[in-house]
Amino acid sequence: MKSFLIALALSTPLASPAFADAGVSIGLGLSGDAEIKAVQYSCKNHDPVTIKYINAAPNYLAEMTFDGQQLVFASSIVASGTKYVSGQYELFGKGPQITLQDVTEGLDAAPVLQCTADTLAP
Repeated sequence: MKSFLIALALSTPLASPAFADAGVSIGLGLSGDAEIKAVQYSCKNHDPVTIKYINAAPNYLAEMTFDGQQLVFASSIVASGTKYVSGQYELFGKGPQITLQDVTEGLDAAPVLQCTADTLAP
């Protein structure tokens, strides 16, 4: 079995000052194909964002920086498209479109991000 290591640098201090700006590593066992793919998105009323997708079945993660905060999302089951969750945020993807929702703003709140994947030149 192959193993896969994800290293994340936390930008917010933890409970103890000794952990401020600490790094965290998560090891994932790999079976079959695994990939890390970075996708850049152009967004309405926001600077472009890049999302790194970590696909290592049965774990599917996404990582992005939003408003200066590093967010790590875990996938969850959804009827159509993909859904990732990180704290108060839900990231929905369908085709080249993504939507970032802040669930603390209510179910009827406008998305905080609406973006489309940039097309890559051949």
